[in-house]
Amino acid sequence: MRIGLVLFMVLHGLIHFMGFAKAFQFGEMAQFTKEISKPLGILWFIAVLLFLGTAILVLLKKELWPILGIATVVFSQILIITVWTDARYGTIANIIILGAAIVGQANLTFERSYKDDVASAMNTVVPNPVLLCEEDLEPLPECIKNYLRYTGAVGKPKIYNMKITLEGEMRERGKDWFKFTSEQHNFFDCPTRMFLMKARVNGLPTMGYHKYNREGARMNIRLLSLFSIVDINGSELYPTETVTYFNELCLFAPAALIDERISWEVIDNLCAKATFDNKGTVVSAVLYFNEKGQLINFVSNDRYSVSEMQAFPFSTPVSNYKNVNGYKRPFYGEAIWQYPEGEFVYGKFCVKDVVYNIMNPNVFGDETQ
Repeated sequence: MRIGLVLFMVLHGLIHFMGFAKAFQFGEMAQFTKEISKPLGILWFIAVLLFLGTAILVLLKKELWPILGIATVVFSQILIITVWTDARYGTIANIIILGAAIVGQANLTFERSYKDDVASAMNTVVPNPVLLCEEDLEPLPECIKNYLRYTGAVGKPKIYNMKITLEGEMRERGKDWFKFTSEQHNFFDCPTRMFLMKARVNGLPTMGYHKYNREGARMNIRLLSLFSIVDINGSELYPTETVTYFNELCLFAPAALIDERISWEVIDNLCAKATFDNKGTVVSAVLYFNEKGQLINFVSNDRYSVSEMQAFPFSTPVSNYKNVNGYKRPFYGEAIWQYPEGEFVYGKFCVKDVVYNIMNPNVFGDETQ
């Protein structure tokens, strides 16, 4: 879609060159029945440059492009009005570009709220260079100890935050799958999760932002980043987002399982129940492991299905463990509701990257591990 918009802008911009050519008598230019003065012709040439410049910014994914695009469309439309009879159909192209620019600016504004929240949370991070050692594992059930050893957490710095990038597909009951990409930041000293999703639902760009911290939880999903289709911000969402936060801690930051807010109950050699207390919001889950020490499933009864606002058994089986940068992590997972009528897989996730202990609050893509 971006390439299509770039080509459309270039073509529309080059058409403005006809106004310049008419003014300076470069050819007949019979499309214009009205004379164009040379000063006005120069303005038509400036419009060419503005459209080409906007197209380049779109191609390079620069945040300035929507503002320049809107200004360029206004400039172009003024020129079109001066020769309305000959150039009025250019208004259609301007409307299309204006719509794209408005959506583009809405996307940037929506995403900026996420980035600002992440930067604010990162400014409170206090680096902890202490290494996780065998003695730290003593309070844990044996299967959790084996899990931390298997994942490579022992002997490495304790984890205070992480960034996860994912891609996959999701669906609601009775609806088709849609593909998505996502980026998120999780913080562990003060439980915080900020999750930004980009998707195309029924062919239309859709963005979602889940925010969870000590102040509350909010889920905001917007069509074209303009029209809110889901906006839940209430106490009923907090336990659900607490389960989601704890799920990701277990799956991707096992070193953070050594925490006085987590209590354990041994079920057997390959299974343990974990209870997480976040300032009075208490959720629990059963963690299942295999003989290798891999966490293979997380099952909780405390998560609500947002569409029904009712709790159902929730699980996230994971697989495809890989060793990246000294940590073994699952790279494929599913999100499953166990409804009374049967199991429903609503999400399939492929992990692209996980980065730990990020220090720079102003960087979104070049963090060091």
